[in-house]
Amino acid sequence: MSLEHPRAFLGVTRSALGRPWRDRLDAAGLGRAEALSQLEGIPDILARLLAGRGVEPNEAALYLEPKLRDLMPDPATLVGMEAAAARLARAVTSREQVAIFGDYDVDGACSAALLSGFLSEAGARPRIHIPDRLIEGYGPNSEAIRQLAAEGATLLVTVDCGTTSHEPLAEARRLGLDVVVLDHHQAPERLPEVEALVNPNRQDDLSGLGHLCAAGVVFLALVATRAELRRQGVWAARGAEPDLLAALDLVALATVADVVPLRGLNRAFVRQGLAILRGRARPGLVALMDVAGLDGPVQAWHLGFLLGPRINAGGRIGDAALGARLLLTQDEIEARGIATELNRINQERQEIERQAVIEATSQADHALMRDADLPVLLAGSPDWHPGIVGLVAARLKERFHRPAFALALNGEGGATGSGRSVAGVDLGRAVRAAVEAGLAVKGGGHAMAAGVMLAAGQGDAFHAFVTQRLAAEVGAAGASEALPIDAALSAGGATPRLLAEIERAGPFGAGSPEPVFVFPAHRLTDVVEIGSGGHVRVKLRSGDGATVGGIAFRVAHEPLGQALMAARGESVHLAATLTLNRWGGNESAELRVLDLARLA
Repeated sequence: MSLEHPRAFLGVTRSALGRPWRDRLDAAGLGRAEALSQLEGIPDILARLLAGRGVEPNEAALYLEPKLRDLMPDPATLVGMEAAAARLARAVTSREQVAIFGDYDVDGACSAALLSGFLSEAGARPRIHIPDRLIEGYGPNSEAIRQLAAEGATLLVTVDCGTTSHEPLAEARRLGLDVVVLDHHQAPERLPEVEALVNPNRQDDLSGLGHLCAAGVVFLALVATRAELRRQGVWAARGAEPDLLAALDLVALATVADVVPLRGLNRAFVRQGLAILRGRARPGLVALMDVAGLDGPVQAWHLGFLLGPRINAGGRIGDAALGARLLLTQDEIEARGIATELNRINQERQEIERQAVIEATSQADHALMRDADLPVLLAGSPDWHPGIVGLVAARLKERFHRPAFALALNGEGGATGSGRSVAGVDLGRAVRAAVEAGLAVKGGGHAMAAGVMLAAGQGDAFHAFVTQRLAAEVGAAGASEALPIDAALSAGGATPRLLAEIERAGPFGAGSPEPVFVFPAHRLTDVVEIGSGGHVRVKLRSGDGATVGGIAFRVAHEPLGQALMAARGESVHLAATLTLNRWGGNESAELRVLDLARLA
């Protein structure tokens, strides 16, 4: 391997996955790390981690200990918040029946549970409706709204949806319902006419809070509503105010699962929400942690990889309302029953996803044989369940390092699809542009993820449109693609004590990437496929005889798994993240393998 590649870590310009490795710290970053270490007295490894995430020395204390009291904004900085809080407060004082219409993912379930729990405690009468993904699709629909109105609702609150739902929300108002929208999805210029629409991503909102998930927006709305009720003297007459801090477990779960950037207020939400989760106070989440086999203190990655997928499973291929019910129940027996069912559904989902990914990968391979530089992948099948297309798109994106769409084709020639993007490529904007151009029935989302509905005959035109629109962005993203490395370690240095130091820089997730370490010139003494999921377990030995174990998930039949098998017994450079493994009462550091490079 050539050492001439600029900033190539250990000289690796092409790894087993075909990418260069680079030091996460450029010259300015190295200066920040040195300043953090010298001026703030921070250990070298922690200083490197903070510097690599853009933390300046004067920001270190707040970054390491993010607190809501320091980071909490005035909710009124969000456009429409005062009107939303006033209308929610009126629903409480009038003890109205409130219909809560949520999305069928984790953020939607958490948002609906947050709002319902507050309204119930405050004296209103909430009823949650989570749409069926297959029958109703995403967002408010007129038929469900008519049913909610017939049941006596006088206020409709949409959470994690509603920003683009013009006709259903107009139907709600025709039926006499007031409407409040609490959302965070990218917004067009023209918005529905409602009593209040709070969305930090609406084009006239200057709050700077566009990184919040829907549950974060709902939390701010509840802070504003509680303050409005306090101003009206409601709590003085009724007793104690609802404890919103106790609901931060839901905000943390939604923030991590919805993959929004972990910066600023979101860091405080997750850090303090994790502390509440560790107290095991919410029966539904306790039951879910137990069925997921979560051992030891809850970490941020548990929310994204263990708890979130099980809640999502209900909305993907089962009963979409299970997640919200689980989060609200105070009955431990009911909680165990729902958690067990969600776990079963999740296992079923994993097998459905596995089969679909095999087919989608084959389609992508054929497309890239025809055009190796194809900027955006699109795969589809009438056999795919609409609830797993987002997961399939994510797998394609991970394998081929470019945006990808997966479509569940229906019998009429149309499709329901989902896309996942790479950093620097705004997928949501491209999908909205396709809708405006008449090349999709509806769609939208975020920069990194989007949903779309296509009519018969629109597939090829839609693919051509987003391919042309995103080609330059994908090219720029691909040109800069490299694996950023935070530091080099040895097997003997990977210890629980080091992990405790690393954790101080957490939580890690979107916008605050999990640290990546390289173990240089370590021998792969053992490589073996384990389980039915295609995982590969490895063992590394350093020159001084120290060893550390690790695992690479779902790679046995992928390029990384094949490279690991081929390098068994050799000395390699191995790139991995670190996690704490608890087994038999003992704690040890374990690797999550990301990449490797053979020695020159």
